Amino acid sequence: MTLEKLIVIYLVAVNVVTFFMYGIDKFKAKHSMWRISEATLLGMAVIGGSIGAWLGMRVWHHKTMHKKFQLGIPLIIAAQIALVIWIINKSYFQ
Repeated sequence: MTLEKLIVIYLVAVNVVTFFMYGIDKFKAKHSMWRISEATLLGMAVIGGSIGAWLGMRVWHHKTMHKKFQLGIPLIIAAQIALVIWIINKSYFQ
């Protein structure tokens, strides 16, 4: 299996997990249960689950009023897109 395929598999998996973590945390919030920490939710976005986090916020209507999520998730997505563009350009021009 190529490195590119492994990266795609990783990104799909981390985004699916992140998406459902937001849903689980929303369920737990509604039922006064132990919660997933905000640091964990944001950390999942940082390690590649930013699209899953953004979708989770929209679908589950979770963390949408928290400034660190309103601003943080889009900034993480932008930084990750910039990193991908930089990596592609760096490898393309070498």
